[in-house]
Amino acid sequence: MSASEVHFWPDDKKISVRPGMTLLDAGRKAKVHIRTRCDGKAACLMCKVKVSDPNGLAPMNVNERLKLGTQADEGFRLACQARVIGSVQVTVPEDPLKAAIRAQLARQAEEDDLF
Repeated sequence: MSASEVHFWPDDKKISVRPGMTLLDAGRKAKVHIRTRCDGKAACLMCKVKVSDPNGLAPMNVNERLKLGTQADEGFRLACQARVIGSVQVTVPEDPLKAAIRAQLARQAEEDDLF
């Protein structure tokens, strides 16, 4: 089997991986931070990523589909469960804590501009 390419956004990092590797492991190999607390056991649901074209991934197993619910139809996958079978583009959502800090800093900057 030939290697598959995984392209992580917004980091804009590409990595070649062997088919069958999970997106979580591919992210670790590419040094892309994908949040997880359960270390790949599909228990914490923190490793959700968005995939524009699911053809580069193996179909969802029943457990992943049940955990994601309607988000499965919106292109979300659990990085710990999604296995690479071809080239795929993956968007890693921003960490909620980082997003909150960034929003607070932006508000402070706006307030500073007013004075």
